Amino acid sequence: MTISDIQRSFYWASHSSSDGKNKQFSFVDIFAGIGGMRLGFEAAGGASVFTCEWNKYCQQTYRANFGEEEIADDIREIPLGAIPPHEVLLAGFPCQPFSIAGVSKKNALSVPHGFACQAQGTLFFELAKLIAYHRPKAFLLENVKNLVSHDRGRTFSIMCSILENELGYHISHRVIDARRWVPQHRERIFIVGLRDANDFDLNAMPLPDPESGPVLGDILHPENGTESAEPPYTCGEMGNVADKYTLTQHLWNYLTDYAKKHKARGNGFGYGLVGRSDIARTLSARYYKDGSEILINQESRLPRRLTPRECARLMGFDSLTGAQFKIPVSDTQAYRQFGNAVAVPTVTAIAKYMKPWLD
Repeated sequence: MTISDIQRSFYWASHSSSDGKNKQFSFVDIFAGIGGMRLGFEAAGGASVFTCEWNKYCQQTYRANFGEEEIADDIREIPLGAIPPHEVLLAGFPCQPFSIAGVSKKNALSVPHGFACQAQGTLFFELAKLIAYHRPKAFLLENVKNLVSHDRGRTFSIMCSILENELGYHISHRVIDARRWVPQHRERIFIVGLRDANDFDLNAMPLPDPESGPVLGDILHPENGTESAEPPYTCGEMGNVADKYTLTQHLWNYLTDYAKKHKARGNGFGYGLVGRSDIARTLSARYYKDGSEILINQESRLPRRLTPRECARLMGFDSLTGAQFKIPVSDTQAYRQFGNAVAVPTVTAIAKYMKPWLD
C-alpha cells in the first residue's frame, strides 16, 4: 500500500463519524521535524493525514512518538496528487536561508541565500504549489523572526504577494515570543492563511502575561529525590543530573576567554549563564557544540548543559515536569531536533484561536 493509500484511508476514516460535534479537521505536516506543529493542532482537535520530513533522525523521533509507518521524504519528489485531501496545511519550512546566522554563513562562503538558494530557499515555492493544488481551508507557516527583514523585506513581500495575490488567501502574520508559555525567549513569525473571506486577525489573539510565565526552575531536574532517575540524563536516588552534562575545565576556560575577548572589543558575544529563577536565551540547533547559549549554574561545580529531557520541557514537548515525549536518538541529534523545533504551547494557542474559522 502506498503513502497515498494509507493516508487517504485514514482521512476518510477520521471524517466518517455521524456525530458532527466530534468531527475532526484534517491536516498535513510538511517539514514536520519532530512533530511540534502536529502536537499543537492535535490539541485543537486536528487529525494528521500526511507527514513529510527528510531528516532520518527526525523521522526516528517522529515515529517513536506518533507511530507513523509512512513518512514521506523529499517534498519535491512527492506528486501533488499523492498527498491526501486536507483542511489545514502546517509547515515550519527550513529557515536557514532567512535566518541571521544562515545568511552570515552563506555570505562568508559566497553562497546565495533566500530565494536564490537552490538547496532550500525554493522550498517555499513547493508549499505554494501544494496550496494551489489542494486549496486547503487554512494553513500555518512558521519561520525565524528575521524572515520579515531578509533582503530589506523583499523576501517576505514576495511570499505574501504569492499567498495573497496569486493564491487568493487572506493572510495574517505575527511575531510571537514563546516566553509567554516557556522559560525561554524564542521569537518566531507565524503566518496564517485562510481561503474564504473572513475577519481573522492573528494580532488580536490574546497572549498570556510574560511576567507570569514559568522560569527555568520549573523545567530543570529538581535533583532532590522528587523526580525518578531517568538514565542517561539523571541517576541515583536523588535523580542527579549525570556528570557528562557538566562542562570540562578546558571548555569552560575557552568560553570565558572567548567572552572576555569579545567584551573588550565591545561585542556582546559570550555564554549565557542562568539559574533556576531566570529565563533562557533561544535554544538553537548548535547547542550540542558547547551549550554556550544556555548554561546552568551549579553550586560548587562548573556550569552544565541542559539535558535533552530539559530541552523537551523547555520547548513544550513535555509538561513542565513531565517525561512523556520519547527521545530515541543521541544527545547530539536531540539537541539539534529541539533547537530546530517550534515551541509547542505557542502552536497550540494559535491552533485553538484558528479553530472557530476552521469550523
